[in-house]
Amino acid sequence: MRTRALLATLLSLALAGPACAQDDALFRDLGGRDGIERLMQDFVQRLSTDPRIAIFFKDTSLRHLKTQLSAQVCQVAGGPCVYDGPDMATTHASLGVGRRDFNALVEDLQLAMDAAGIAFGTQNQLLARLAPMHRDIVTR
Repeated sequence: MRTRALLATLLSLALAGPACAQDDALFRDLGGRDGIERLMQDFVQRLSTDPRIAIFFKDTSLRHLKTQLSAQVCQVAGGPCVYDGPDMATTHASLGVGRRDFNALVEDLQLAMDAAGIAFGTQNQLLARLAPMHRDIVTR
C-alpha cells in the first residue's frame, strides 16, 4: 500500500513540472555527499540485480552509473554538486522503459532508502524532486 501511495504521489508530481532545490536541508537529511554516495551504491546494486529491470543495466558501467546518480541526486537535493551528464530524455530515448519498469526502479530506490534509515518524509521529498524526470524516462 505504501508503495502505491508513493508512486501515485510521484506520478502526480511528475505532471506538475520541475521541482527545484531551494536550500540544502534535503541534502543534509540524506547524509550529505557521503550519505548520498552510500545510498546510490546500494541503489545501483539493487538495480543491477532486480530481475524486473536488470536488463537495462547489463551493459552499463555500474561505477559510472553510481557516480552520475550521486551527482544528480546531490544537485537535486540542494547540495553543492553539479550533474553534468546527459539529460534524461536523451539517455532513455532508445531503452523502451515502461511504467512497470519505472515503478520497479522507484521501489528499488525506496528499499535502498529504507535500508539506509532515511526518514519517510525525507524519502517523499527526494521522490518529489525526482518526479519530473518520469516524463523523460518512460517512453512506452
